Amino acid sequence: MTQTTSTGPPGGFLAEVKDAVTARAALLVLGVLALQLAFITSYIGAFHHPVPSEIPLAVAAPARGVADRYAEQLETLPGTPLDAHAVKDADTALARVRDREVDGALIVDPSGKTDELLVASGAGASLSQAVEEVVGRAEKAAGRSVRFRDVAPAARGDARGLSSFYLVVGWCVGGYLCAAILAISAGARPANSARAVIRLGVLLVYSIVAGLLGAVIAGPVLGALSGSITALWGLGTLVVFAVGALTLALQGLAGVVGIGLAILLVVVLGNPSAGGAYPYPLLPPFWRTIGPALPPGAGTYAARSIAYFRGNGAGGPMLVLAGWALLGSAVTLACAMFHKGKAGPAVGSGIGDAPQDPAPAGSGSDR
Repeated sequence: MTQTTSTGPPGGFLAEVKDAVTARAALLVLGVLALQLAFITSYIGAFHHPVPSEIPLAVAAPARGVADRYAEQLETLPGTPLDAHAVKDADTALARVRDREVDGALIVDPSGKTDELLVASGAGASLSQAVEEVVGRAEKAAGRSVRFRDVAPAARGDARGLSSFYLVVGWCVGGYLCAAILAISAGARPANSARAVIRLGVLLVYSIVAGLLGAVIAGPVLGALSGSITALWGLGTLVVFAVGALTLALQGLAGVVGIGLAILLVVVLGNPSAGGAYPYPLLPPFWRTIGPALPPGAGTYAARSIAYFRGNGAGGPMLVLAGWALLGSAVTLACAMFHKGKAGPAVGSGIGDAPQDPAPAGSGSDR
């Protein structure tokens, strides 16, 4: 008769738990909990109480003195919801809206009691509605009325102007998931600079395909976005590659933890500050400040510019995305060169395979 012996550690259940749950695993779980709480805080903090703040508004009137007076009155509204300034004439005001230099324009008619407010729902329905509400109240208090004209309307299939935001969110998700899969399949850190170049090349090919398919789905297939398919394709390629390169860089710096850091930047901080549901002038100061500098915000602003403003205003956000792409690529290559210097030459095959003598388990290096 064969006697069965236990292979677990002596000391009972607690000892078994200590043996099964390593200190590294416990720290990673705590990191996930912190990321979850940050997600809740960031989204609720950004969206729970939208308040208009310094929305750029042009004011035009037949006489410049009249426009100056109206702009000054709108500037002094309680809470400073508007950043109003006088412009030369109605044509200039219209051009400022279509060029994305302002989010609305008030055309004053001193000979009557009704003025005209130009808005652009393509920049976000919540923003145009906020401009209408604030200016409408001010006009009513002054004993005047206002009629509204949407000079850059969102497409019929773009409910509340959110399609551009969701398109960019999809591109961002693809970028960091592609980079994460490369890490899961072949190690968080490339074995050498050649492997890093290969990973970046794979990411670029993926970005080109993802950018094109996303633009086609949002445009011709669903009819949600108008604008140049070629321009949206280029934007999508840049968004996906920028986010993917950022994720590869963070993985090179922090190993598998880098995936969580990428989610923190892109999802936890980037999405609620992107100006999707509530454009920048409706967000609290923290989110309004960081939004334009992060990939989701830059991508959303550029996508709306392409779709509804003939590309006006897209240059700055595209430079932000290009900056993330270049920074991520440079850090990825630098980390790979540093890793090679520490680990020696790699032997193997694959996108980022490791030396024959692998690093200790959990180090985040290529296998």
